[in-house]
Amino acid sequence: MFALLMTVLACMPQRAQAHDHSFGTHGMTLFGDRDGLYLSHLPLFRAPHGHQVVLKVRLADAQLDRALREQLDGKTHLWTIEPERFELSRLDPRAGSPLRTFSADVFSGHFERDGKRAYPKAQFVVDRVLVYRQLDSAMRSRSQARYLPVGSFLVKEIDSRPDYDHIVALAAPAPQVLVVPKAGLDNPEAALKALAAVRGTVYFETGDLR
Repeated sequence: MFALLMTVLACMPQRAQAHDHSFGTHGMTLFGDRDGLYLSHLPLFRAPHGHQVVLKVRLADAQLDRALREQLDGKTHLWTIEPERFELSRLDPRAGSPLRTFSADVFSGHFERDGKRAYPKAQFVVDRVLVYRQLDSAMRSRSQARYLPVGSFLVKEIDSRPDYDHIVALAAPAPQVLVVPKAGLDNPEAALKALAAVRGTVYFETGDLR
């Protein structure tokens, strides 16, 4: 009887994962400066990646946390992470079992596109979920692009299909959401420069959001 109970308990996590369509490897863009570190999920219009998620995070290792903040510090060089597998739904602020920490390899460059592993198995702590939105896979166009202020950065709200994932570094924090005209899948950095002190683009991706 005891052996049977242990077998049932051992199977429960796998069954839960099988029924949670958000379980997988959720690559993310890592950006930030001396004031904070952020992660932005690399979404797709299909499970298990069908949510736009932006997190404020820190490294459990204080020394590594400081080192990464100094390395990133408002720069536009791309950094990404390849985390351990987990249910993205656990980052929903309403989740019954929220994800507080996870391990990830940190890459200079894109982890799926010849990026270089810089810090293996770094332990991330989720301080705050800033954005958690399910993407609508229906085809639709928008005439404007909305950019959400995240520290000294802007993150485009993904609200159409096709669309683009865009993160912009600023010289100073934006006081509010910025809205600019949208011309298809063109990078609107020039229009953003008319509204904010733009340092440059950290990440711009169209292929994943067709």
